[in-house]
Amino acid sequence: MSAKKGLFLTLEGLDGAGKSTHIDWLIGQLQSHGVRVVSTREPGGTAVGEALRDMLLHQPMHLKTETLLMFAARCEHIEQVIRPALARGDWVLCDRFTDATFAYQGGGRELGGAAVTALEQWVHPDLQPDLTWLFDVPLAVARQRLAATRTLDRFEQEGDAFFERTRAAYHTRVAAQPDRFRVIDATQSIEHIRTVLQQHIDAAVTGWRTEHVGSQQPLGSSS
Repeated sequence: MSAKKGLFLTLEGLDGAGKSTHIDWLIGQLQSHGVRVVSTREPGGTAVGEALRDMLLHQPMHLKTETLLMFAARCEHIEQVIRPALARGDWVLCDRFTDATFAYQGGGRELGGAAVTALEQWVHPDLQPDLTWLFDVPLAVARQRLAATRTLDRFEQEGDAFFERTRAAYHTRVAAQPDRFRVIDATQSIEHIRTVLQQHIDAAVTGWRTEHVGSQQPLGSSS
């Protein structure tokens, strides 16, 4: 059978929204359906990207520099990891992508969307996620979770107004592209969230198999 084009899935949300709690579980659920999964993150995913990630999270810099470095890491990531995986027929599960730049730099840091859009059109004009989960929580909840987990990086140390703008920018993205986004109420229990995610996974796998195989193969258990 010829190689099938994979799907590109992304997870977004404020720091502390809880998305990382579900990544390993999502991988397992996809694999249970016979899907080959490449799990990765932004910024990062390549040697260059991980080096830039360390700089971005810990070194103060001009906003333009920060935004350009985000896209420099993304360019390497796309060309070395994401495109090859999708071409093989693998699914890519990525912790953050360009929506995060629209939210954090465009919204939180008040750069605006025009510069981010211009870079998006230059770096990946023909590539968008097929499905994006936005894990949404009130800022107070995100703050409480972060305080209990780790030492904060320079983004996580920003003030409340920054994160309120970031969250609002995420919802602007949702309103503009509602077919791509699934908003997850991340204040719910892990069990409830995973029940919702399972429904999305089943629908995505069914649609993918219908499009690329021509028939719906039996899906794995959703229990």
